[in-house]
Amino acid sequence: MFKNVLLGMLFSFLFLFIVLTQINCNQNEKKEMTKEEMQKRGAYLVNLGGCNDCHSPKIFTAMGPVPDTTKLLSGHPAGTKLLPVDANLIQPGKWYLGSSDMTAWAGPWGVSFTANLTPDEPTGIGTWTEEVFIKALRSGKHMGVGRPILPPMPWQAVGQVNDEDLKEIFAYLKSLPPVRNKVPDPIPPNQLAEAK
Repeated sequence: MFKNVLLGMLFSFLFLFIVLTQINCNQNEKKEMTKEEMQKRGAYLVNLGGCNDCHSPKIFTAMGPVPDTTKLLSGHPAGTKLLPVDANLIQPGKWYLGSSDMTAWAGPWGVSFTANLTPDEPTGIGTWTEEVFIKALRSGKHMGVGRPILPPMPWQAVGQVNDEDLKEIFAYLKSLPPVRNKVPDPIPPNQLAEAK
């Protein structure tokens, strides 16, 4: 009888060992995501990150400003007139100012305009590769090599996101309908008086 109990315990431990080994192995194996799964997760990350707060033009409703769904993530609308900016208000340690739809920002750096993140080739990220996108967010440089990405874009925080998440965000952005919208170039602080 003791032999049967011992044999039963041995089989139980063996079974438990095999199950736990399989669970542990399965946790280490990453399932390759489909393109659609990457886009869906990217949409989730973009919404979680609040990217529409700055990168999407707004329409004003009884509930306040909401992203214009016909222009999602298309950046600061081309041709929008800026209100005059009092350079005395935006000195270091003072105010940062935002446009009414939160797509343009003024501060000690001058005026920055949120980028067009749609896959439009001439005006958005249509010509960007996954590698260029990741390099831009890691380096804080436009296209990874150009001018600095200006405030309030939190590229320092976004650049710490793992490669898989950045690839999913990029997959989602590339799945959006392209919106033709040439965002203005930043205005340096010494040219604020000339900005219109």
